[in-house]
Amino acid sequence: MNNALVVIDVQESFRQLPDWEFVSQPDIVGQVNRLVAAARAQGDLVVWVLGSRPGSGTVFDPARGHVRLMDGLEPHLGEPLITKTAHNAFTTTNLHQILTSRGIRRLTMCGIRTEQCCETTTRIASDLGFDVVFATDATATTPIPHRDAPQDLPFSRLVSDPRTLGVADVVARTEYALAGRFATIRTVDELAGA
Repeated sequence: MNNALVVIDVQESFRQLPDWEFVSQPDIVGQVNRLVAAARAQGDLVVWVLGSRPGSGTVFDPARGHVRLMDGLEPHLGEPLITKTAHNAFTTTNLHQILTSRGIRRLTMCGIRTEQCCETTTRIASDLGFDVVFATDATATTPIPHRDAPQDLPFSRLVSDPRTLGVADVVARTEYALAGRFATIRTVDELAGA
């Protein structure tokens, strides 16, 4: 085993946010499960990562009960489940140690926040010498409001602002930034079979 699938932040916290209805990949659980099944069938390691902000009072505060995998995802015995408090999955966890102690050299990334948690983890993994595959259609994100947009507007109004970056643009820009420099871009069909 020298391959691992890293599942980043596919957690109930995100379903509690007002922007979830605009998510790019509503079937993120189904897509992730396809990758998980393929990884397990090949004898690859699956690593589960949750994002947490203890004491924040937000949906990412474990005290609120949402920092758990989305329904339909279930780690098997021996599959690490780690919790991070930074955007990337390396800085505040023992992910690097888990991977290197098992001789992992190739990673497949999937999860929530295509352009944030998934992208930053991919970049760091590449910097650490891993060969990284980015499974874009097994990632999910939401529109990004313009930096000057009023903070008190409902998200449904922010989405209609022409300055808001839509999910297709977020995904395209992420792929453009990663492809060939930090990762190879692949689809779930390519990785898990049609």
